[in-house]
Amino acid sequence: MAGVGLLVSDLIISFMWVWSGTLTSIFVHNILGLGSHEPSGEVIKCMLSILVMFFFAFLGKITKGGAYNPLTVLADAISGDFRHFIFNVGARIPAQVIGSIIGVRLIIDTFPEVGLGPRLSVDIHRGALTEGFLTFAIVIISLGLAQKIPGNFFMKTWISSVSKLTLHILGSDLTGGCMNPASVMGWAFARGDHISKEHILVYWLAPIEATLLAVWVFRLVVRSPKEDKADVKSKSE
Repeated sequence: MAGVGLLVSDLIISFMWVWSGTLTSIFVHNILGLGSHEPSGEVIKCMLSILVMFFFAFLGKITKGGAYNPLTVLADAISGDFRHFIFNVGARIPAQVIGSIIGVRLIIDTFPEVGLGPRLSVDIHRGALTEGFLTFAIVIISLGLAQKIPGNFFMKTWISSVSKLTLHILGSDLTGGCMNPASVMGWAFARGDHISKEHILVYWLAPIEATLLAVWVFRLVVRSPKEDKADVKSKSE
């Protein structure tokens, strides 16, 4: 039953996530009347984005793990047993994709002027490297925060939010700086290019490979607290 609840949480949170970006843009550009390149508009948009990420971090906490990003789920799946891996990859990620597709479809029906989401503005290889690098960086940061600041919700969320926003800005002109295959899938499905070569390579394959590499590198370089305690115990004996 807990598994079903987690799937529902993933679907709803993914739905809400794609809406959050659109509503933030509408508030800044349409309601406040600030242009897309005005410094004041960008500052307000960044502040709202951080508040939104705090809100979704809180949702993840109260739902006991609900998430909107398949890469977060994948990184967690690699650390668990085979049954945990199959559940995350075979059920949770599809739920996130479905939530994103439904959310984007309703966005387009409600606000047709918002456009059709992030697009690749460079060649496929450069786009794949960009999304791979951004994903590698954020996964390493997330794993480090989970281990080094396990109980401090505010500090962990603050560092994570600022890091995600910074990486997003760095990649926004190239690939959209998405680092989230599910939300990109929602927009690509709406455009009808969700099975295109560039979408699969840049927004799915590259981030997945980067996530796997980041988890492997983190395990190789950083020792877990359990290993440190075991070493201390063995030395004391």
